[in-house]
Amino acid sequence: MSYARIWVHLVFATKERAPYLNKLIRDDVFKHIIENGKKKNIYLRNVNGYDDHVHCLLSLAKDQTISQVAQLIKGESSFWINKNKLTKEKFAWQDDYYAVSVCESQLLKVADYINNQESHHANRTFKEELDELIREHGLNIIST
Repeated sequence: MSYARIWVHLVFATKERAPYLNKLIRDDVFKHIIENGKKKNIYLRNVNGYDDHVHCLLSLAKDQTISQVAQLIKGESSFWINKNKLTKEKFAWQDDYYAVSVCESQLLKVADYINNQESHHANRTFKEELDELIREHGLNIIST
């Protein structure tokens, strides 16, 4: 039998970074993402975020890819948000996402970072946060 544990810090934003995930719906959306993940065999250790984005700390199963998991999480959650009319406008996620591997020894640090998003964003925007993550991990892309 094959075994694998690959931790990933996945971040994705609302379409055009619109602040749809206000305090009134944010917790329900994050709980739903976790519950839906269980149904789809996606292990989500932590899910949290702010008005315009979500952070997930997840473990990939041996037959899962980051792309598949991101698509399952984002597609089903946007469908659920629209079905339940949680936003006035039609809800959608941006197509892109940020994903980076996480070492076992760093799980608590990353989980703490994810769990403290609200206080973290009292001081900076999602764009500033994303630019810093990209720099820290040496990704050679330009954030928009």
